[in-house]
Amino acid sequence: MEQLSRTDGGGAVRPFDITHRDVLTIALPMMIAYLSSPLVGLVATGVIGQLGDEALIGGVALSAVIFDVIFVTFNFLRGATTGFTAQALGAGDRHAEQRMLASGLIIALVGGLALLVFHKPLGELGLAAMGASGAVAEAASTYFAWRIWSAPFVLFNFVVFGWIIGRGEALWGMILQTLLNGINAGLSIYWVLGLGWGVAGVAAASLVAEAVTALAGLYLIWKKTDPKAWSLPGAAAFRRAFSVNGDMMIRSFALLIGLSLFTRQSGTLGIEILAANTILLRFYFFGVAFLDGVATAAEQLAGKAVGARYRPVFDRTISLTTLWGFVFAGLVSLAFLAAGDWVIGITAPTEAVSTLAHLYLPYVVALPIFGIVAFQMDGVYIGATWSKQMRNLMLLSLALYLVAWKVLPAHFGNHGLWIALILFQSVRSIAFRFMLPGLADRTFPR
Repeated sequence: MEQLSRTDGGGAVRPFDITHRDVLTIALPMMIAYLSSPLVGLVATGVIGQLGDEALIGGVALSAVIFDVIFVTFNFLRGATTGFTAQALGAGDRHAEQRMLASGLIIALVGGLALLVFHKPLGELGLAAMGASGAVAEAASTYFAWRIWSAPFVLFNFVVFGWIIGRGEALWGMILQTLLNGINAGLSIYWVLGLGWGVAGVAAASLVAEAVTALAGLYLIWKKTDPKAWSLPGAAAFRRAFSVNGDMMIRSFALLIGLSLFTRQSGTLGIEILAANTILLRFYFFGVAFLDGVATAAEQLAGKAVGARYRPVFDRTISLTTLWGFVFAGLVSLAFLAAGDWVIGITAPTEAVSTLAHLYLPYVVALPIFGIVAFQMDGVYIGATWSKQMRNLMLLSLALYLVAWKVLPAHFGNHGLWIALILFQSVRSIAFRFMLPGLADRTFPR
């Protein structure tokens, strides 16, 4: 049978065991790391808001969307590197680990330099697509002109972060992410409120934070790799890297399209619905940090099991991450239910928006429960580098979501829109889980 996922090492089985502690040792630090990211955006918005100019806030928001699209395009570098590294670790193949790390770094640096070369047309196209004009466009252009220089560092950090996670060193991953977000937030406050640099100060803070984190990542590579195990990636390594990375890029875009269409449809239902849904999505993005922590544990442990050719640990990874996934999803849902009134009360601009947010809050409470298996399976498929299957199932899920997105709101309004989003998560959960046994049988032939 075809071996779906393999490292470049031999085919020897390398037995090992995992425990609840192994899952939590990865999941908990990554939850802390992922939670720090939304706080940076909150700080940036807050310090710009202190300047009292709505155009500046709008400019930063529009330009940030452009960077979200650009960097989501390359976010596959993190996931693919995690999968490759975990598999090489399981196989005990140091040369394969560093060869795939080198291929990822080369792709990141070439991609980052390409973004710099074409930054002017990219910026103009992005701002035109966002419909920016006047003072808002000027602020957005300033932000873009500064932050685009961080592109090579951002892509480099994607690879380093994926490599660290693939090695199972979640504590170092948390340290890198906290370093990045801490410098970013601190410099934003100082350069905007202290030195009065305005929008340029926020963008420059991101640039410096990414550069310093890249230097820290370079230091970790120097300390944790074997100088004798480096080799230039061959054509086969690059083909595998590009194949997996391309599939994961499509998967990332499918997720981005799903959430973007949700926001777009919210706007067609009225400004108050849009405001209420935006507040409720903040709950969801907060919860994603916890679900992604479990997904990261599944990535590393499943990838390591595939590399070791050891089916019992792969199956145990599924069992343990399923258990802890539902534990954390349940805790997140309870937190949403308990804190819902308070958060809506301090974020809703009007009583009408507050009433609507309370009306649709149950959907957000339900999302983690319906979505946890989708996040867990994302982690398993990434770790096993079942990228083609992940891509196809994600596109199938998106297609079914588009049907629900088109039909349900027309009959049930915003209730239908939220049901469509829950269906998107549920279809992913069912489809990925349904395909899992067959893929595992082919990856671990008897």
